[in-house]
Amino acid sequence: MNCRHCGSGLDQVVVDLGHQPASNAYLSPEQLAGNEVYAPLKVYVCTDCWLVQLPAHHRSDELFTPDYAYFSSVSKSWVDHAARYVEAMIGRFGLGAGDWVVEIASNDGYLLEHVQAAGIPATGIEPTASTAAAARAKGIESIERFFGVELARELVATRGHASLTAANNVLAHVPDINDFVAGFATLLAPEGVATFEFPHLVNLVGGCQFDTIYHEHYSYLSLTAVARIFASQGLRVFDVERIPTHGGSLRVFACRSDAAHPTTPAVDALLAEEAAAGVTTTAYYETLAREAARIKLDLLDFLVRQKRAGKVVAAYGAAAKGNTLLNYAGVHADLLAFVCDAAPSKQGRFLPGSHVPILPPAALAEHKPDYVLILPWNLTQEIVADHAGVRDWGGRFVVAVPRLAEL
Repeated sequence: MNCRHCGSGLDQVVVDLGHQPASNAYLSPEQLAGNEVYAPLKVYVCTDCWLVQLPAHHRSDELFTPDYAYFSSVSKSWVDHAARYVEAMIGRFGLGAGDWVVEIASNDGYLLEHVQAAGIPATGIEPTASTAAAARAKGIESIERFFGVELARELVATRGHASLTAANNVLAHVPDINDFVAGFATLLAPEGVATFEFPHLVNLVGGCQFDTIYHEHYSYLSLTAVARIFASQGLRVFDVERIPTHGGSLRVFACRSDAAHPTTPAVDALLAEEAAAGVTTTAYYETLAREAARIKLDLLDFLVRQKRAGKVVAAYGAAAKGNTLLNYAGVHADLLAFVCDAAPSKQGRFLPGSHVPILPPAALAEHKPDYVLILPWNLTQEIVADHAGVRDWGGRFVVAVPRLAEL
């Protein structure tokens, strides 16, 4: 196996979470009797460019299928985040009706609807038919393609260059990261800006967010690795911000290598911070596997104790990170009665691997579980606020990452 960026051999393991199914491969009742495809969930770090990565056991079109079940607009906090982003970018870069904004992995139009509302032309690139159709229903142009140099050249030839490109939580999702990044250098106007948001590797390691590892995430990103990848493909990082989404993310601002955007002190400061933390040393990555095992054992101990006590434990949020956690821990429906999720696209289906049934949120009040395990811990505040009625019957909320805690 070789590094997907620099081609060096991969032999330094960060964590091995066993063989697991794709985290967003939710099952219909009919599929329960069939075979599921499992692949190794074993993460490596390249000791030349320090890109943390999962070998590409699945093609992108095998993971991001036409019936993809994740719809961004289901989370109000995420839609609000997108609205604030659009307002900030318009103000900072003076965007108007003469500009063109392109979002890569535009999903159901959760972000571009705010761009269009501001009177700015917008186009989404979204390979999953289900979410692209939802965006079109909002009047947002959506191209059902995977992004890279080829598509970027086609867009430039037919539409011109983009003033702003947005790529939220997608940089980690591409197997050919070099071609993907080079596409932005092709698509951007001479002084155009590309923004990328992704969970920060430092938070993954420091907070033991191992459940954010799944087959749809091919890469786990530090600014150190990202800056190197960008430079090799014609982009320059000129600013970076820390944002709270997904347990702590980075928003990276990039431009073409020959653009005039001045590099802010924040870039060198964060690179120095990562170096001081040790991201360019193998010792830095040695704690993750040990901490992941601790979380697994603590969760299993909790679920078994509640089962023996005659208590019912349900979950909230049929999230990909939850599937990594449950499958790593070997949890099935005998220990976790059901999981509720607000996305109609998931309701009536079953979690991959664990086969826990997915029910609508109303099932909480119907079944009144003793505990509700919040799987998307990054949305804990939103979930607890929206379902405060759980406490009315004495129910309690629990999280497992980074440590088992009752809320």
